[in-house]
Amino acid sequence: MQLSEKALAISPSLTLKITAMAKEMKARGLDVVGFGAGEPDFDTPQHIKDAAVEAIRIGMTKYTPASGTLELKKAVCANLKTNHDLSYEPNQIVISNGAKHSLFNAFQAIVNPGDEVLIIAPYWLTYPELVKMAGGIPVYVEAKESNNFEPLAADIEAAVTNKTKAIIVNNPSNPCGCIYSQKTLEDIAGIAKKYDFFIVSDEIYGELVYDGNRHLSIANFSDDAYARTILVNGLSKTYAMTGWRIGYTASTPGIAKVMGSYQSHATSNPCSVAQFAGVEALTGPQDEIKKMRDEFNERRKLMVELVNGIEGISCVTPMGAFYVMMNISKLKGRKLDGEEIRGSVDFAEKLLEKKLTAVIPGAAFGADDFVRLSYAISRENIEKGLRRIAEFVGMLD
Repeated sequence: MQLSEKALAISPSLTLKITAMAKEMKARGLDVVGFGAGEPDFDTPQHIKDAAVEAIRIGMTKYTPASGTLELKKAVCANLKTNHDLSYEPNQIVISNGAKHSLFNAFQAIVNPGDEVLIIAPYWLTYPELVKMAGGIPVYVEAKESNNFEPLAADIEAAVTNKTKAIIVNNPSNPCGCIYSQKTLEDIAGIAKKYDFFIVSDEIYGELVYDGNRHLSIANFSDDAYARTILVNGLSKTYAMTGWRIGYTASTPGIAKVMGSYQSHATSNPCSVAQFAGVEALTGPQDEIKKMRDEFNERRKLMVELVNGIEGISCVTPMGAFYVMMNISKLKGRKLDGEEIRGSVDFAEKLLEKKLTAVIPGAAFGADDFVRLSYAISRENIEKGLRRIAEFVGMLD
């Protein structure tokens, strides 16, 4: 009996081996410093947890509409209006089981077999797999570190073909931590209009921007951009609610209807209790966001200073999210115990083995000259981990 060709085409995670090694070492009681965190290391704010308890107390434990409760959809609409001056109605919102699920729905709704989706590299490692799961073909556009990882309009346009169906805009970016300038977003919106394709805008890190910058949503640049954008967001990063699994899309009513119908058969509604708490997250006190962002900012500055103080490696200063892309290109070809470091996977494996420090290989993001470090960990561990990395680099021949 033959398995699904589509399922077999999905690539296994390049980070699986590193993650498994780190977990096994920790289980043996070893002092592993992990820079791989993709979630805030803060607890969900108390008033949100209290709302969930209240939801259980009053019996909010039944099915909801498949695409989410009206109350949460209204809260999303109000939040988008307040933060981005974007006007949506509840019938344009689909609540899903996290932003990843929202992205899955988006590609299932718009991609036909053979359609191409433009992906800016370095990219979040799940994007290509979601495109392939929908029968699409990932097409990569390199964004260079010398341009702060922002793509050039000419490079995007050169990648467009008559099969291009969409472009993914991840702003702020995972793994780069960059935020796109107004000009870059205007260029992308213009190219999408010129060649008539969708924009899938992943804005999950939109509240985590620094140095006085403001997050810009591409849907707000023109009526045309608004109409062709599927805006993806969620509560995971902003409110430290990764385990609650609440994401959402905002799009045209027609696209929202298709995604809602698809979800109704795939998963039905997101967790009713988490949805109830989500209303409180979006409409209740927002002061915890600033506290979390301020702490991330201090860790960001610390990490950048420490990385750039190590000879042989470097990084540009990220302006959003909670990641640093550490450039290891000068270390490629060097050796440890006679074994050559050929790329980011070798670097990550040997660093973990020799110095009990786990980083994510850039190869997973289409950027083998880099490794990703998360500063969603304590300042103490940032300092300890970077000391170990400095010592490791010093061991190389």
